[in-house]
Amino acid sequence: MLETARYLLGSPGSSGFGSKSTAEEVTEASPDLGTITAIITGATSGIGAETARVLAMRGARLVIPARSVKAGQEVKDRITGEFPGSKIILLPLDLSSLSSVRSFVDEFLSLRLPLNLLINNAGKYSHNYALSEDGIEMTFATNYLGHFLLTKLLMETMAETALRTGIEGRIINVSSGIHTWFSGDCLRYLDLVTSKKISYDATLAYALSKLAIVLHTMALAEKLKEMGANVTANCVHPGIVRTRLTRDREGFLTDLAFFMASRLLKTIPQAAATACYAAANPLVAGVTGKYFADCNLASPSPAAGCRREASQLWSASEAMTAEMEKS
Repeated sequence: MLETARYLLGSPGSSGFGSKSTAEEVTEASPDLGTITAIITGATSGIGAETARVLAMRGARLVIPARSVKAGQEVKDRITGEFPGSKIILLPLDLSSLSSVRSFVDEFLSLRLPLNLLINNAGKYSHNYALSEDGIEMTFATNYLGHFLLTKLLMETMAETALRTGIEGRIINVSSGIHTWFSGDCLRYLDLVTSKKISYDATLAYALSKLAIVLHTMALAEKLKEMGANVTANCVHPGIVRTRLTRDREGFLTDLAFFMASRLLKTIPQAAATACYAAANPLVAGVTGKYFADCNLASPSPAAGCRREASQLWSASEAMTAEMEKS
């Protein structure tokens, strides 16, 4: 009850920020980001676009992956219109396709740029059952597996950048509080739903993908420590916000649900705050393997804290991505 009241009031936590803080506010104390290069997935709309706008305002060079060139150009034009001189590079990427992820990484590496920030923000909610071109359930493929491969292929570059520049690298994975809705064996459920041995539940599939992101973050933080890399990995819950992800299913029940929850909704600048805080605020230096909500450390679900599950998911993800590469 107290936690809900603090959320509604926007009371600040130990970081000095709370649910009502905006992305601009939480980056005011950040150093100038003129030497920083950031990749932000899902930056063509919603939370990702606001994250990109604020980081550009603070001086960062942005690499924006875009499935739609038109959408990518539109967000680039908006940012450069507001902040002339912003450095923004557009590259094609479809996260549901592992070959597209590899092509994106090859093209990015050919630019010989440093990489300080990787913000895995893109998300998809597949209302109907669908498989990716690699034969993986579409929500899991887009929200989790594509980001897993993207991150794995860029880890060395981030470690090298941090070593050369002395600037800590940061990986931010955008999850959701809805990850708490899934419990059980992640990999078994994925196998069952992919093979259509159980009926498709769009919300459960989405919750699974978001739980996988939290588990991935924990395993990733350990891998980076083993590498001796000056790179941290954390995940964030942006809060409840009405973006294109939910507007894809308009209708009376959806409108009613959002009207009833209107006091809990965040604006997009508020929803982008936690990712921007984790990416750029000095208070987060050295913090890794953690879960943030409302710009403060928070506790994920018990299932999200299982190291054995995180290790198994990492191994299975490596096997899945390697198998697709062979085929």
